Amino acid sequence: MSPIKRILVAVKTVDRPSAAVVKATQIARATGASIELFHCVDAGLTLQELATYKNGIDEFEAGQRRVWEEGLERLATQIRSHGVHVSTSAPVDHPIHEGIVRQGRRVQADLIVTDAHVGSNFAPSLLQEVDWELVRLSTVPVLIARNPEPYQHPLVLAALDPCQKHSKPTTLDGKILDMAESFTSLLQGDLHAMHAYSLPAVYVEASAASSANVAIELQAIDAQNAQAALDAALRASSIPPQRRHVLPGSPADAIIQAATDLKASLLVMGSVGRSGLGGLLVGNTAEKALNRIPCDLLLLKPDGFENAIPDKRRGARLVATGAYY
Repeated sequence: MSPIKRILVAVKTVDRPSAAVVKATQIARATGASIELFHCVDAGLTLQELATYKNGIDEFEAGQRRVWEEGLERLATQIRSHGVHVSTSAPVDHPIHEGIVRQGRRVQADLIVTDAHVGSNFAPSLLQEVDWELVRLSTVPVLIARNPEPYQHPLVLAALDPCQKHSKPTTLDGKILDMAESFTSLLQGDLHAMHAYSLPAVYVEASAASSANVAIELQAIDAQNAQAALDAALRASSIPPQRRHVLPGSPADAIIQAATDLKASLLVMGSVGRSGLGGLLVGNTAEKALNRIPCDLLLLKPDGFENAIPDKRRGARLVATGAYY
């Protein structure tokens, strides 16, 4: 039985079905899940502007919602033609990432799907306002979609850390693997797993010195230990040996290398949410790493993760004259 029953799609544009809409529709068809198309309308007005509305802020918010509700309904009609149950919602709320998290909680979503920003994929400067905080604060798994084409027997890559060297809760690897297996089965893909192990700087230094042979031997031992740790983590898994990968180097670089070399369609990894994307499985190098990830990204939180985002919507922003653009 699929763990995905309800999908929240954070829609950024209604001009055409985006990658997030396409992927969410495909997942919904495979799982029987329902979809909510959601747009958080972040709108503001001054007190002077508010005075021009006969029915006050309710009238202003209704006008702000209307355009988005109409656009979302057009998208919903297209998705319904595929036999998927779809609802729509476009409340006025802020900030956007809190609005998405609130709605995910409200509809009891099992998955949130959103689009990667156009341009430099996962660029930190763009992520800081919405995607960065969504990934950091969402208790619900977040799928960031980049490729607009539907999955076609995708290669799914699970990034694991069986040696527990990156401050990751011990149960998170199990969640990553379960979710990766579920997506692989639903999408009729192939599942691979990888583990990155560090190369101490002393090895690099020794490789250029007279002790190069010793460094090579130590690196081989580390590689064997990393492979043994990954095999132990996959003891109950059906992933064959040729789909189990251990790579030396920083987690960020190794994950990107594996996803690129394997031509992965979906990378599944963990986020512990300590401080923005720096709290990801790949550690403090995540910010620059995400800028180079070549595929869709599914991020999971450990059990027991909580956030302090209130349930009540904030509504429209009331701002001083000239302060809202």
